[in-house]
Amino acid sequence: MNESHLLNLIESRSRGLALAGAELLVGPGDDAAVVRPLGGDRLVLTVDQLVEGRHYEQGTALDLVARKAVARSVSDIAAMGAVPVWAMATGLLPERFVQGDELFAAMHRWANRFGCPLIGGDIAAGPGPMALTVTVCGQMEDGHEPKLRSGAKAGDEIWITGPVGNSLASGWHLNFEPRVNVGRAASALEGVHAMIDLSDGLGRDAGRVGKASGVTLEIEAAKIPLRQGARDWRTAIGDGEDYELLVVGEGLAGKLEGLIGPIGVMREGEPGAVVIDETGQRLDVSGLGWDH
Repeated sequence: MNESHLLNLIESRSRGLALAGAELLVGPGDDAAVVRPLGGDRLVLTVDQLVEGRHYEQGTALDLVARKAVARSVSDIAAMGAVPVWAMATGLLPERFVQGDELFAAMHRWANRFGCPLIGGDIAAGPGPMALTVTVCGQMEDGHEPKLRSGAKAGDEIWITGPVGNSLASGWHLNFEPRVNVGRAASALEGVHAMIDLSDGLGRDAGRVGKASGVTLEIEAAKIPLRQGARDWRTAIGDGEDYELLVVGEGLAGKLEGLIGPIGVMREGEPGAVVIDETGQRLDVSGLGWDH
């Protein structure tokens, strides 16, 4: 299965959707959907899976598995600039799995910690591997606007909330802190034009912003912050599982705490992402990253 192809197919078939009793403000193609019930507040909705052997190794402590299952979806809410308010979870558990109480107690605890208590879900048994799915609902506050992948403009600067690379070996992918506070603050600034959650790798996710916005993200290799233990920038931007935010806009210096950069700038040109390496060569990095 080619994830990018399937996501593009889903997005194309979902254009023009009409909802009964609600307005779809943002559909497939961003980190989360945005829906406004008639007479209600804007709700930001996302869902994500965590699969044993794919997103974490067998034998990982259940508390860390539970944490990551919830945090992955919370990070998507952060990328839209919303505040998480509730969650629902499903679990496909191996037939001989006997630690269900421990697992879901931990998920309940972490959901509360991230501000989105679990309000329901479903459990099933199967041959394995274990798979957890978490839906999180966020809310857009008054005066805040969702930041989409499609809003970047030529001349905008590119910022990031933390280093990338070596997320699996370092354990960062199990212990990351969703950047809710940065996302929330960014959604109140007109100067922020686009954001994305870096889960599939800086290269691939930056390319998604470029393609959605119709511009080129031009990143300087020397300015990419690398996590300790990362081998080099080429490896780091394709490792994935960083869960930092890429923030694109103008006049952001000193206006948002927790940003590193700028690491590059938006240019007119072929939609996607390029890195200018140490020799000045422009390298297309839009395909570097996870493709599930």
